[in-house]
Amino acid sequence: MSNRYRINKHLKDKAGFTLIELLVVVIILGLLASLVAPKFFGKLGASRQKTAKTQIALLGNALDEFRLDNGRYPTTEEGLEALRKKPEGLNNWAGPYLPKPVPKDPWGHDYVYRCPGEHGDYDLFSYGRDGQEGGEGEDADIVSWK
Repeated sequence: MSNRYRINKHLKDKAGFTLIELLVVVIILGLLASLVAPKFFGKLGASRQKTAKTQIALLGNALDEFRLDNGRYPTTEEGLEALRKKPEGLNNWAGPYLPKPVPKDPWGHDYVYRCPGEHGDYDLFSYGRDGQEGGEGEDADIVSWK
């Protein structure tokens, strides 16, 4: 057998995937992704809403600690930053009441804090994904008073 024949036979045995085989694999992966992606993203939206509810509850606990030490909740002007930095004129401030900076909601917006609130001593809420009042689904407001 000639050397050339052995090299050609060896190259044929080591040949890679054909273009057709690669296209079939890409199509199969695309079909699988189209079935899995909607379920995954649906759960992602619900988990963001749960995260916002949890963060609101934790911020509420910190606000309650602030009130126990100072006899009042932070004013709207002082905002949630009063949980991290001592406002002027508070002698009993024992903070910081949060171990880390005040978080943004899961959609990257600031939480809205008002004191006094329309629904209680304070109102703390997120406007949801759209960042606007009202909405449904992932755009719905997540509030401290419900």
